[in-house]
Amino acid sequence: MKNITVSVDDETYRRARIKAAEKDTSVSALVKQFLNDIAGSETQHERLKREEKALRAAIRNFRAAGNIPRDELHLREK
Repeated sequence: MKNITVSVDDETYRRARIKAAEKDTSVSALVKQFLNDIAGSETQHERLKREEKALRAAIRNFRAAGNIPRDELHLREK
């Protein structure tokens, strides 16, 4: 486990201590939880890969043969 040092202004520290007290925890525990949350969250790349995989699965049954032929599509009645 790594230890880190973070510098914040007095007002931020005071407000963080109040929040920590409201949650019956410490400022260090709040910071640790925050860092765990952001480190464990999905990156944009991971999200896009997951969404692509879901889209590909959704269109697996697509068949162009079931579409209207181009000539019929552009056929206009006079």
